[in-house]
Amino acid sequence: MSLKKALLAATLLSLPMAATANAQSWDPRVTGVYVAGGFGTNYLDDSDSDRNISISFEWGYAGVLSVGYGFGNGLRLEVEGNYRQNDVDSISTNAGNLPRTTGTVRSYGAMANVLYDFVLGPVMPYVGVGGGYVWNDYDSVGFQVRNGNNNAQFNAGGTNGAFGYQAILGVAFPIQSVPGLALTAEGRFMGTTGDDIDGRFNSNATVNGQTLTARDNVKFSTDNYNWSILFGVRYNFGRTAAPVVPVAAAPAPARTFLVFFDWNRADLTARARQIIGEAAQARTTQAVTRIEVNGYTDTSGSAQYNQGLSVRRANTVAAELVRLGVPRNEIVARGFGETNLLVPTPDNTREPQNRRVEIILR
Repeated sequence: MSLKKALLAATLLSLPMAATANAQSWDPRVTGVYVAGGFGTNYLDDSDSDRNISISFEWGYAGVLSVGYGFGNGLRLEVEGNYRQNDVDSISTNAGNLPRTTGTVRSYGAMANVLYDFVLGPVMPYVGVGGGYVWNDYDSVGFQVRNGNNNAQFNAGGTNGAFGYQAILGVAFPIQSVPGLALTAEGRFMGTTGDDIDGRFNSNATVNGQTLTARDNVKFSTDNYNWSILFGVRYNFGRTAAPVVPVAAAPAPARTFLVFFDWNRADLTARARQIIGEAAQARTTQAVTRIEVNGYTDTSGSAQYNQGLSVRRANTVAAELVRLGVPRNEIVARGFGETNLLVPTPDNTREPQNRRVEIILR
């Protein structure tokens, strides 16, 4: 491979390395103020009363809005407002499911969270815990049973608050083209300490034409265990695009001039002087920091003699360059004897192409 081709290949190989270095310098961890929001589905665990009445719920939905601060090292603090809603699916007793069930359960609250981000390539997993206060609202939860003139009806309702706590496991997908923006997906468990909802059980029965009515109060334990899957966005204010690491300019490819010599000679021919003049002129048109003048011989003669002859040839060319105005401190003249043959030959072979001096402008 020629020196010019080698330099070109090295330049091309350096481009993806520079791009990789730029990508590694991009840090997606949250720094400063951010806002976030998420929306998704919510599962609410069953609520049980002290009268063996159990309420189960349909899958509902949940939403979260938060504002926080990131310290740039993975740690984040935030406050959030949350809302969850589930409709009643069924109400059951020891005798089985009851008909004509109604009602909706809602919870809403405010929490403070501590979270930590992990950077794993293009994604950023995170974990967190939080605590705060949550209100639990039972709206017209109940059932009704009719059997001729006999009927039974149950209703529970009201709003109570309790301490809430949660655990968060999520992953963020930072958008590098939009600094500060990330898509998020997370699972959350949120529960509250024990809280009771008041209920009333009414029954009417007709006996001998007389309607008898019974009423009984019932309390429900509402631990309010919620399991949520949320998808959302997060935006970190004040972020800017990662600085682009400039790719170092490739050095100008080296330019080589070949000066040939007669057999066993170190003096310059007219053609040799012409080539040396072209090299001196090229030096003035390109940025040159060093000129290598390397002398060689063919394989005729002894290796020791050829080493000395190659040095004399290199010094002759260097002297001509100096005569043409090239500063001597720019020139490195060396002899390599019969090594680095331009045309491979056996020993003791005269080859004009190997009797040369290479002028390399770097």
